[in-house]
Amino acid sequence: MKLNQLLKISGIDIKQFLLSLRGIPNYFNNYSKIKAAIENTKTDFPIKNLNPCLADRFDKAGSLPLHYFYQDIHIAKKIFENNPIKHVDIGSRIDGFVAHVASFREIEIFDIRSMNIGVKNIKFVKADLSELNFALENYCDSISCLHVIEHFGLGRYGDKIDINGHIKGLNNIYKILKPGGKFYFSTPIGEQRIEFDAHRVFDVQYLLDLFYGKYCIDSFSYVDDQNIFHSDCQFNASSIEKNFNCNYGCGIFELTKL
Repeated sequence: MKLNQLLKISGIDIKQFLLSLRGIPNYFNNYSKIKAAIENTKTDFPIKNLNPCLADRFDKAGSLPLHYFYQDIHIAKKIFENNPIKHVDIGSRIDGFVAHVASFREIEIFDIRSMNIGVKNIKFVKADLSELNFALENYCDSISCLHVIEHFGLGRYGDKIDINGHIKGLNNIYKILKPGGKFYFSTPIGEQRIEFDAHRVFDVQYLLDLFYGKYCIDSFSYVDDQNIFHSDCQFNASSIEKNFNCNYGCGIFELTKL
């Protein structure tokens, strides 16, 4: 048995350790940039915690977290029922949501990271949705972005530091989607903050304000802090103010572009 295998059995991943060391300079460089951007820009997101993800920028697109079970099944089912002409996904889990959809239809995925494997029904396009000059307009009638937008502009996956990266990403998604098209969206919900360089967490009211005048909200579901799934929930003043009692929940929106 090789040394690396023995260390893995003991809970030590040498490759992950070396990649994490490699990522330290990038982390502190990006931290300095985003701290300066916060000081010089009126932003809605303070840094409240440090949560380094040092090796993620060196990952391939298929290597993603495995705790998004509910959202992946929930949205894949909706896409199956709605049967769009062209569905595009922005950076969601390859080994979860994308695999579910690819089992019954073609799906085109845009991701800032590379994907080097060929899979039936999956068409991969390397693209940075945080770019202002993103060219595609009215490209598809259905689009998804699940647990992704919170990372835009934080540098975790090798992207540029941009305090408004999430805004640019959402604006480009709006541009890509045809009027009347479906947008399936999920992101962390709770007290609004940055946990650098892992992700943002969004206040529910903040998200509703972003969608106002652009989308009709067809349905809202969420996964709470105890990992319980709540389907087709109603908005009211109390639930919005309390972020559905979530500190780090997952808000799942089905939207139609106006």
